[in-house]
Amino acid sequence: MRAVILAGGKGTRLRPYTTLIPKPLVPLGGRYSVLEIVLMQLAQAGFTHVTLAVNHLSQLVQAYFGDGSRWNIRLDYSLEDQPLSTIGPLTLIDDLPDDFLVMNGDVLCDLDYRAFLEAHVARGADVSVAVFRRDVHVDFGVLRYNAGFDLEHFEEKPSLAFDVSMGVFCLNRRVTAALARGRPYGFDNLMLDSLAHGRRVKVVPFDGYWLDIGRTEDYEYADEHFATLAARLGIGIA
Repeated sequence: MRAVILAGGKGTRLRPYTTLIPKPLVPLGGRYSVLEIVLMQLAQAGFTHVTLAVNHLSQLVQAYFGDGSRWNIRLDYSLEDQPLSTIGPLTLIDDLPDDFLVMNGDVLCDLDYRAFLEAHVARGADVSVAVFRRDVHVDFGVLRYNAGFDLEHFEEKPSLAFDVSMGVFCLNRRVTAALARGRPYGFDNLMLDSLAHGRRVKVVPFDGYWLDIGRTEDYEYADEHFATLAARLGIGIA
């Protein structure tokens, strides 16, 4: 039960909160850091070894989390000397098992991480991606017309639904083994190359609770509603 958490970003969308501290250490409810909640969830799900892929202010992250013994997990670190995007950091980790979980360090959700990984293994997939239905509201009237510019449809301020990546996915080691070591490579590259090369990518819809706190407004919401959020995520605050 191995997981890799991507925790090397600068958190520019969360400034000024991340001016002096890295995004994984931003506190919620004055009690836990964001990444601490993720580690507690992984430990509860039975993960025994977690690697943090770090870069920006990495010394602060390592000093805070140490060896992971507080959460009864083995915690180690993979340090980037340049930004490698989402998938590139995985090429620096030499001891990955055949299948493993990867997730962003700023995602809070009640996904069953153990069941997600086990289903990925059972399917024999190269990649499994957890997706969430997100509504995007358009603040304008939308017109559709034909090649002759005749109006065919009008909708005032529609809401469009999309299945988006949650920043939680599983990989088989053969995917990362095929990549150049230490080169920038993103999740978008992984998806496009997987389509081009016929890799088996399974999409796993999720309808539980999911919050990406990379934006200031989402972080402030999570901080303000932390007591309710903690209960939803199975984290005790007594």
